Amino acid sequence: MVSSGNAAVPGTSYDDTSGAALDLADPATFVEHDPHAYWARMRRSEPVRWHPPVGGRPGFWAVAGYRDVQDCYKDAARLSSARGTVLDVLLRGGDSAGGRMLAVMDRPRHRELRQVMLRAFSPRVLKRVEDAVRERADALVAAVVGAGEADAGRDIAEHLPLNTVCDLLELPAADRPRLLDWNKRALSSDSAEEDLFDALEARNEILSYFVDVVRERRRRPGDDVISMIAAARVGEEPMVEDDVALNCYSLILGGDESTRVTTIGALHALGTYGEQWRRLREGEAEVRTAVEEVLRWVTPAMHFARTATTGLRIGSAEVSAGDIVTLWNISANNDPAVFADPRRFDVGRRHNPHLALGHGPHFCLGAFLGRLELSAVLDSLVRRVRRIEILEEPPRVYSNFLFGHSALRLRLD
Repeated sequence: MVSSGNAAVPGTSYDDTSGAALDLADPATFVEHDPHAYWARMRRSEPVRWHPPVGGRPGFWAVAGYRDVQDCYKDAARLSSARGTVLDVLLRGGDSAGGRMLAVMDRPRHRELRQVMLRAFSPRVLKRVEDAVRERADALVAAVVGAGEADAGRDIAEHLPLNTVCDLLELPAADRPRLLDWNKRALSSDSAEEDLFDALEARNEILSYFVDVVRERRRRPGDDVISMIAAARVGEEPMVEDDVALNCYSLILGGDESTRVTTIGALHALGTYGEQWRRLREGEAEVRTAVEEVLRWVTPAMHFARTATTGLRIGSAEVSAGDIVTLWNISANNDPAVFADPRRFDVGRRHNPHLALGHGPHFCLGAFLGRLELSAVLDSLVRRVRRIEILEEPPRVYSNFLFGHSALRLRLD
């Protein structure tokens, strides 16, 4: 439960099951350690904990229990998104797009802009892309089945979500390979050797690209989503060019990366847990419930972050105004107080109120599309594939925000 309170001096550090200190801001933590063992320990001992400053970065609160995470998502009045919603960004001082991009905006402007953006996901608009999603997913799976070794990331997962968002925004096919490259660099990397400035450069490239697209759509408006957003008024004023570009950037970044990681995770889970694949393939479990279990199991966005606007209590912790609060979806989605036997992958799981897509006012705008894409892949696998063979343990994404695998060598028979 989230309630008003007075600030107190935070105090404890983090430990995993071996007793070693863990830095939740360090991407290596989630590659070198079992995060689920860590979160289980935290939920038992101190489900709201203070992560002390490390390496000159400020400290922050980490919230692990399902009910506390859910309540924090609901409390948009005292836990603000406007400074940023990703830990890395907040630790660097805040998001320059705060108050301008939907994901990093508070009410009342958030409510007004969300209504504009929801038009991009209306049944009329989505009908134009739904058939294309199913056709593309089936073609991607069909090309891999029986063809020997494949990479689920390169051959399936990279192509579906990006092309879906690009279809929605009516972006040229020739531009899509570089958009994919920029997206992959913007939120994660394959190793510690990759430069932080490379991610910043990728984000700037995406924004610059969309500024050019917005200018063109304003000169020659059409019946597309970008033209619609560019012509909309938020409050009494039209959106400025850079703000339209920022919100297009948000759509493509959110619509590509998390769905790509989730698709790889789906194939990895089904290939690892053969009995669950059999149940799905033989109709003992529905694709609909399997989609929700994959989202819970993978939880591609490990956390979202907020900034306290006032002193408040979260669980037994006293949070001060200005404190960073991180809401760990990956832990909440494995809380045994809500999910029976949470570390069991169960494609038929019925009670599954996961938080993989967020909760409250900032619930994922593209949730329908993400579910549609995953459903299309699973439908095709059920119809075409008898056996999923994982050829080697896949590498984890090097990120403190995204969780999952960047590649997956397999064979589909």
